[in-house]
Amino acid sequence: MGYSSFKVEMLLTVFSLALLLPVIHGWGSDGHFIICKIAQSRMSEAAADAVEQLLAESAENDLASLCSWADNVRFRYRWSAPLHYINTPDLCNYQYSRDCKDEDGETGRCVAGAINNYTSQLLTYINASSLQTEYNLTEALLFLSHFMGDIHQPLHVGFASDKGGNTIDVHWYTRKQVLHHVWDSSIIETDEERSYNSNVDDMIDAIQQNITTEWSDLVQRWETCSRNKPTCPDIYASEGIKAACDWAYKGAPEGSVLEDDYFLSRRSIVTLRLAQGGVRLAATLNRIFK
Repeated sequence: MGYSSFKVEMLLTVFSLALLLPVIHGWGSDGHFIICKIAQSRMSEAAADAVEQLLAESAENDLASLCSWADNVRFRYRWSAPLHYINTPDLCNYQYSRDCKDEDGETGRCVAGAINNYTSQLLTYINASSLQTEYNLTEALLFLSHFMGDIHQPLHVGFASDKGGNTIDVHWYTRKQVLHHVWDSSIIETDEERSYNSNVDDMIDAIQQNITTEWSDLVQRWETCSRNKPTCPDIYASEGIKAACDWAYKGAPEGSVLEDDYFLSRRSIVTLRLAQGGVRLAATLNRIFK
């Protein structure tokens, strides 16, 4: 079987299964969609060509359309569940050696370790005519793109005691939710509804405008990794737990009713993290496929 045929068969099989399973979102589908749209608009010619070669034809060269794939396959690839997050021991700082492990204590089994792993796999890509590798690079691309989004959601680097806000019950206005879901989806959806007439494309345009104006002086710092590393998830995770402590957990204890005071002071944090995720995914892919 040729590699292109394998890509199509593999993705169609997974999509068919995913329709039968409950979906667990990282940012929520819109958050991941936004990050991948921003990233694809910032890719170099070499990275854009590699991504097009690795995506199934059915994706029509739209990485964003598959950015939630890693959530959809969590019940088929049960081993991947711990790769979506990091738990810290209720401390507002992150250490790879202390925190990047699964419930069995296996080191590297967290979202930061996963980003490093799939980056390394993608570095084995040479060109479209030389796709023979021990890795499934299509899956590696989809995992990396998704996990780069997850690590920028503050509560994906949260406290072990509440599973990143998943055991903290709150009300988002009148609807009962867990705090983690508020940061996955509710803040984005409320912002879309109020500011962009529920049009995600308009929200993407606004974020991209901020990247080239308000945040333009910060972009190079967002993109840069020390010692010529292709990616630097420890930096992203450290930012994440700080944002979780400063903004997500703060003012949101069990039983809270979160309304405009919380939403209006947090939406800019969410927008910033979406922008950083998109910029950094593009920068990582550009370094991989240079």
